[in-house]
Amino acid sequence: MLQDRISEFITLWVVIDPIGSLPIFLAVTAGLADHHRRQTAIWAVGVAFCVLTAFLVGGQLLFAMLEVPLRAFQIAGGIVLFIFALQMIFGPAKEEADLPLAVQSPRQKAVFPLAVPAIASPGAMLAVVLLTDDARHNVADQTMTWLVMVFVLAIQFGIFMLAGRLQRLIGDAGASIISRVMGMILASVAVTDVVQALSEWLSLPPL
Repeated sequence: MLQDRISEFITLWVVIDPIGSLPIFLAVTAGLADHHRRQTAIWAVGVAFCVLTAFLVGGQLLFAMLEVPLRAFQIAGGIVLFIFALQMIFGPAKEEADLPLAVQSPRQKAVFPLAVPAIASPGAMLAVVLLTDDARHNVADQTMTWLVMVFVLAIQFGIFMLAGRLQRLIGDAGASIISRVMGMILASVAVTDVVQALSEWLSLPPL
């Protein structure tokens, strides 16, 4: 069970990418007072929590209503995660130049681009659905996965609170390097998801 939780933590850490979200947070909160920066962090993590929890709880039901087999979704999700990982590895990580910094209130900045798509990215939404597959996990396992997600989001909030200090410590280059390393790990996770789904579908021996 501990191994499963560690695996879930790594997966959620990579797709949520708390370190990679730091440059975006610094960009959209530039010039704000400390209390406004704290308010932005609270709203961003809170909205991301609601979005990811909604997918964790209702994602399976949604795809059942659409009659989409979970294996097909797992394969599609793995492909999307792999593409997302390639963007992290080769592309500009969490590009700041395209961010709409002219939004007026800290709450608006928190919802977009911080909560979605920086924290609750498409990859993170897909990951929480895959990690709580009703066919493979019971309610207790799903609750533990939810708690792991809450833990990762709590770390994200802590990073936002220490944004100024962390920026001086790792610099923009450090954040970029860490994001690319996380992309490599995510690519491995994505390939594993696709191979496992194909193995189950074709009744092949497990890896």
